[in-house]
Amino acid sequence: ADRPNDSLLIHYLDTMGGGHFDNVPELVEALVKDAPMVIKWLETLGVNWDKNPDGSMRELSGGGASRLRLHSARDYTGLEEMRVLRDEVRNKGINYLEFAPAVELLKDAKGQIAGAILVNLETNEPILVRAKAVIVSTGGMGRLHIQNFPTTNHYGATADGLVIAYRAGAELIFMDTMQYHPTGAAHPVQILGQLITEKVRALGAQLVNIDGEQFINPLEPRDIVASANIRECKGRGKGVKTPTGEVGVWLDSPMIDMIRGEGTIARELPAMVRQFSRFDIDITKEPMSIYPTLHYQNGGVKIDTDGASSVPGLFGAGECVGGIHGRNRLIGNSTLDIFVFGRRAGRAAAQYAKQAKLGALTLDHVRQWQSGLKQAGLAELRPASPLLLPNYTRQPHDYLSDYSKQTLAVGQTKVA
Repeated sequence: ADRPNDSLLIHYLDTMGGGHFDNVPELVEALVKDAPMVIKWLETLGVNWDKNPDGSMRELSGGGASRLRLHSARDYTGLEEMRVLRDEVRNKGINYLEFAPAVELLKDAKGQIAGAILVNLETNEPILVRAKAVIVSTGGMGRLHIQNFPTTNHYGATADGLVIAYRAGAELIFMDTMQYHPTGAAHPVQILGQLITEKVRALGAQLVNIDGEQFINPLEPRDIVASANIRECKGRGKGVKTPTGEVGVWLDSPMIDMIRGEGTIARELPAMVRQFSRFDIDITKEPMSIYPTLHYQNGGVKIDTDGASSVPGLFGAGECVGGIHGRNRLIGNSTLDIFVFGRRAGRAAAQYAKQAKLGALTLDHVRQWQSGLKQAGLAELRPASPLLLPNYTRQPHDYLSDYSKQTLAVGQTKVA
């Protein structure tokens, strides 16, 4: 909130309302209070926010927002933010490992987090990393394809962070809620489920059915719009069938140039223009076929305002944590919460690590988990370790040869 007619209170109320007032109030308060500082901090790092000719921030509305509050960098906002963060990591000489996801958290005899076991996806070798504090920031679960929906998520979004945090004793909340973004691509099938950014609707595009009727205010909260799209296709039979048998509704993108002037789409949505032009679809002249797609995990690890979980030494930030957005997230609040709670968790974890004194490392919590599954008769039904990649991709072999691969699902590993 950084406009004269906006305020922290209005941003707070919009966020709480969008989440159906199930949000954790203290987390929302932290989110909105830190928001203006985060925007300024990112600009200091080099993010090129969209601006007006006079240099003021150019902001748009979004679903569920009562004020113009959406900061963007064309339709490359997330990519732009990642660019400056990557450069900052490299410029400061910070060490990092790539292609080495965590498969278990380590604890000590006192129940404190003591590090993690990683697996090198190129060599299949386990890596033991000692740490006095761990921050989980593993993203969502879209690649589990809940209810067989497609997803906007990257291939690693398999809830692996939630699994290892839960097995270490972390409390999870709102795990029954998943956000279906109302506008995923329904055609062409090569990009099925890929995100059609909400900025398209913020600029003026309308949702219409096979009869050309507008059936929903396109800037209602995402869960409302997604429900309306599904109802139009499945309940009312007014969807538009694609050549490959998918069903969707039209997102009338040419309206943007009609409302805001010719060239607006090309200037404001270059990624969308290029994405569809690969398939000879000109979104300045043709509408897009869309249908809801799995997009955001509302629930996750329960944290406090410093990103601390219920397990000493374990912190979280980003999509893998829960409570900030309640049961539905508003546009823009996801990248915002990454920076708000990423910064808070980083500071808190650093302070914690200064005073933490660790004992002997142990994986007893994993053994106890597996013993509990066996006693409940679920050992054969549950995977031995988190799913690192979805089953339709090529998987690395189990890197511990003394265990029978026949007992593990594709993409599984076992460390205890």
